[in-house]
Amino acid sequence: MIALKKIAYAAAAFLACGLMLTGCHGSKEKSAFELPEQFDESKKIEIVFWAKNDTNKAQTDIYKKAADDFSKIYPNVTVNIRFYTDYGKIYNDVITNISTGTTPNVCITYPDHIATYLTGTNQVLALGDLIDDKRYGLGGSEVKFDAPTRDEVVTKYLDECRIGGALYAVPYMRSTEALYVNKTYVEKLGYELPDEITWDFIWEVADAATEKDESGNYKVSGQNVMIPFIYKSTDNMMIQMLRQKGAEYTTDYGKVLLFNDDTKGILLDIAEHVKKGSFSTFKISSYPANFLNAGQCIFAIDSTAGATWMGPQAPLSDICADDIESDIEVVVRKIPQMDPSDPKMISQGPSICIFNKDDPQEVLASWLFTQYLLSNDTQIAYAETEGYVPVTLKAQQSEEYKDYLARRGEDNDKYYYIKIDATKMLLDNIDKTFITPVFNGSASVRDAAGQLIENTTKSVRRSQTVDDEYVKKLYDDIEALYRLDQLGASIDPSNASKADLGPLPSGAKALIISLGAVWTLILLYLLYVEIKKRRTKKK
Repeated sequence: MIALKKIAYAAAAFLACGLMLTGCHGSKEKSAFELPEQFDESKKIEIVFWAKNDTNKAQTDIYKKAADDFSKIYPNVTVNIRFYTDYGKIYNDVITNISTGTTPNVCITYPDHIATYLTGTNQVLALGDLIDDKRYGLGGSEVKFDAPTRDEVVTKYLDECRIGGALYAVPYMRSTEALYVNKTYVEKLGYELPDEITWDFIWEVADAATEKDESGNYKVSGQNVMIPFIYKSTDNMMIQMLRQKGAEYTTDYGKVLLFNDDTKGILLDIAEHVKKGSFSTFKISSYPANFLNAGQCIFAIDSTAGATWMGPQAPLSDICADDIESDIEVVVRKIPQMDPSDPKMISQGPSICIFNKDDPQEVLASWLFTQYLLSNDTQIAYAETEGYVPVTLKAQQSEEYKDYLARRGEDNDKYYYIKIDATKMLLDNIDKTFITPVFNGSASVRDAAGQLIENTTKSVRRSQTVDDEYVKKLYDDIEALYRLDQLGASIDPSNASKADLGPLPSGAKALIISLGAVWTLILLYLLYVEIKKRRTKKK
């Protein structure tokens, strides 16, 4: 019995230690990256930067200049650039290289993609503490060039880089979608083009433009090809239409709400206009700009970053000069709205993430180069290539950028009027833009939203019936195609008590088992004491 008593005392002591240990459980974990005391400028460092340039040589040259200028400031650092023409290819290559530990140091990407990069790894650098560091943070005392401070980055754009509440990227450029209108044909059809355009107006004019003459040519153009309305990114089309209707798309925590009656109504409406020949998509028919510039389209929706392809005088037009309809006037408007008094439009554009490496000096060099991409020299130069806007107030409010905007129409290259009009439209409506929730699998939900429109459009063109039954089957097919039923929704704090937190960590299991053993020993000891008392009374 004496041995049992000692064990019980020891168990009680172990319990007290265990409770103290659990008190430390909620403390902040040590970061995977520790900022060095000083950047070692005597050490030779090479960093790899994966960039996307839209086949635009001006953008390629800007990236190269940024790398060269940065290396002049920090001669010990060499920046090696790998150029891509598609964000999807960057995404696929990063996923492949994560498994082999050969990711780039710095990468142009999207938050949707970063959410997948984060799955099961700690390779993407969390930037919150680094951004605020007084020495090497944004505009820090040890940064050797004129970098923006945190307050000089547009807060809305910085917040768009949060995933699960933490910053895993910084914004690089921002755009939205614009409606590029063949104003000449709108007026030829007898309509006056309003400043604020509704979906009803778009569909009415587009349907009217399908009328043909006795020879089979379209009356509005005299040509035998006409697609009145072409949308480049149907995922954005669906997402924005749902947002304008106040309908659900997905929760912030990854629950898919896309397959609803509002979505069905949108699809059935689109199907009716496809039947009339008034609507198609980029994936089915090709670039909207090509049809717009040839006088074979009236409404083209594409990114503001695509403005340099739009219009008869577009500097980056993809069609032969002989095919361009030079007599048409193209103007820029916000995308069509359900309620023009409360416009809603998507915020998009590339961000920059940094990958963790074994050498903290290499990571710090990557961060310094990322800051250089946010400097006025890079931000303004890149924004002037297309209809992007700089992500810093420092650049937006600079005299150089204001002068650029003021010189609208001086030429059909740097000061191309459609490009500057698209830029101004976004600058005037930044507060009207929104982003979609970001989580592991959010890119798949986005793709699924667009595929609903693509499949519906294809089915109508193949003379298939699109009705309630069709939409029901389409929902099942798309959900299976993108495995949306397998997405694990993140925990919604408002429903945390019902959340499945998954298996307990091994340490927690061991503690629970130990506590169970302790309480068993305590009960045995109390039983021993009680039995001893009874025996003493009997004597």
